[in-house]
Amino acid sequence: MIKGLIIFAIVCSGFILDNTAQTKAPAPYGPVPTENQMRWQEMEYYGFIHFSLNTYTDQSWGYGNEEVKLFNPEKLDCRQWARICKEAGMKGVILVAKHHCGFCFWPTETTEYSVKNAPWKGGKGDVVREMADACKEYGLKLGIYISPWDRNSPAYGKPEYIQIFRKQIKEVLTNYGEIFEIWFDGANGGDGYYGGANETRKIDRTTYYDWKNTYAMIRKLQPNIVIWNDGGDRGDLRWVGTEEGYVGETNWSLLNATGDVEWAMLHHGLENGNAWVPAEVNTSIRPEWFYHPSEDAKVKNLPKLMNTYYNSIGRNGSLLLNFPVMPNGLIHEKDEKAALDFAAAVKGSFAVNLAEKAKASASNVRGNSKDFSASNAIDGNKDTYWATDDNVNTASLTIDFGKPVLFNRFMVQEYIRLGQRVKAFTLEAFVDGSWKEIAKATTIGYKRILRFSSVNATKIRFNITDSKSCPVISNVGVYNAPLILDAPVILRNQDGEVSISSDDIGPHYYYTLDGSEPTPNSLRFTGPVKTNGKLVVKAIAFDPTSAKSSLMTQEKFDICRKDWKILGFSDENTRFILDGNPSTAWHQRDKKLPSDLIVDLGNTYEIAGFKYLPDQARWSAGVITNYEFYVSPDNVEWKKVDQGEFSNINNNPVWQIKQFAPEKARFVKLRALKTTWGDDIAGYAEVDIITSK
Repeated sequence: MIKGLIIFAIVCSGFILDNTAQTKAPAPYGPVPTENQMRWQEMEYYGFIHFSLNTYTDQSWGYGNEEVKLFNPEKLDCRQWARICKEAGMKGVILVAKHHCGFCFWPTETTEYSVKNAPWKGGKGDVVREMADACKEYGLKLGIYISPWDRNSPAYGKPEYIQIFRKQIKEVLTNYGEIFEIWFDGANGGDGYYGGANETRKIDRTTYYDWKNTYAMIRKLQPNIVIWNDGGDRGDLRWVGTEEGYVGETNWSLLNATGDVEWAMLHHGLENGNAWVPAEVNTSIRPEWFYHPSEDAKVKNLPKLMNTYYNSIGRNGSLLLNFPVMPNGLIHEKDEKAALDFAAAVKGSFAVNLAEKAKASASNVRGNSKDFSASNAIDGNKDTYWATDDNVNTASLTIDFGKPVLFNRFMVQEYIRLGQRVKAFTLEAFVDGSWKEIAKATTIGYKRILRFSSVNATKIRFNITDSKSCPVISNVGVYNAPLILDAPVILRNQDGEVSISSDDIGPHYYYTLDGSEPTPNSLRFTGPVKTNGKLVVKAIAFDPTSAKSSLMTQEKFDICRKDWKILGFSDENTRFILDGNPSTAWHQRDKKLPSDLIVDLGNTYEIAGFKYLPDQARWSAGVITNYEFYVSPDNVEWKKVDQGEFSNINNNPVWQIKQFAPEKARFVKLRALKTTWGDDIAGYAEVDIITSK
């Protein structure tokens, strides 16, 4: 009898084990990526190369009338471009083969406006071929940018241009091996040379290119390709609504397959979209896409690049980082250094995953099966995942380190082959015997990385608080990234409150107001500091883990602008002129130049100068070049105390400081006489005065 019971128990146990092992994987939820999209997503990071005839004319965009003979770079080296991209950690390169000017980087049969008629290599050169060969040598994937807009072609805007455009696409997709991505710029139609017509041609970019049939041709020629397009029929990838290097904190890889796409959809995706259209974040390592000598001092520093990383790849996007090539055909050494420093910083930040040697447990495991266990989330295998039972849309994953460890980064990935599901989550750390919330966020998708101040804890708990379906989490990582100690930014608002910050999260900030050098023994910045009158603020960023400090920042502030008022305008946005934030601006558009900006200082001061900061946005309008400055005791009688030019302000839009003999006054007037664009718009980010006492 006992023997029979044992056999029965073994049989039953075997049945239970077999049943558990056969627990079904979760069904896909909503749209899912294609294999092409998956390959693209796993690339994460790749380069952009901008180089054309307008490189030689110092323009942002060529008009299509630039002489072909300009293109004769004495040192063009696609191997240098590829090497830099490879060493920078990129997986591919997208070459601008034809920009809006229409100049083709390959010997096309469609136009004479190409390298075949340039003096470079006696007209026998082919930049696309050299780029393809260099990519093959360095193990990079090749992508191609072809502008739909062609400011040189006489046929542009007419039906026959579409055949020309498609032939150009066919040439580059046929003759240069496998292409991983084709990129169609959203700029379409406008003024141009058009073979000498010199006119504006308007098109309906949603219909003119017949994208449906164009896409069909592309996919037939390159079955493994992904298509980037933000106009007309939906491509495989989407723009994020900005070129500044970030996507929305909430980022769904979904859109609707048809219909208009508003900015919010580009930036955040669409939670209930019916098509998988993930976000590609495109930005340049300099302010502009093409090379300009004036930007040699404006290459993005490491903190800004790391911030871009966290706000692109770290927010369920990919990162497409541009290199503007110099007229000689090389990437500038400053750009190279910035990219390589960036690569080293990313590698160092994520070198050690503290979760790999920890133990993981979960509040729910699908079917109690090891196939979906919590340990799958920390095994480093992208093809395994932790999953919960159907209808279990909230759950927790706990990672136990076994001892206190220091960390400041958390990475999590969904198994997106089954769809994007998680809507919100929190992080808790087990510190001194209790759980403490350290971060919270919304969407995850392919990859999400959170930054927070360093925490010393024995456990971390990942709480999924809202999900569209049962969560499927493929990877979790916990890291202690070295802080990027950039010199902090010091600002003072109109009320006199001083703030101190930097691009990284986690540094401590120490400051002084008495002129002394700040140290970790100085005042620690914990929130806005109320000040009044003239003062000097000095500050450093400090890493409490490494005990290292940044370079010092010093800012001198004159009288507080609390009582100042902009006169003569009903627009409430004039407040931006006095808010102390250089990122905000106001533009005077209702008057022809010359135009006046009058400020009531609230009290009488001995004024010895003024300061002007133009709009800091790229391609900003209204940058004042020529001015007059007046003072008045009563806003009736005015005295001109200064006039002149803000020299080189377009290329160097920093604080313009002008001084003059002291004058007592309550009112000041800045008169804009001329701007860089030669129009009737006067723009202001900040205006301030200099007092003599």
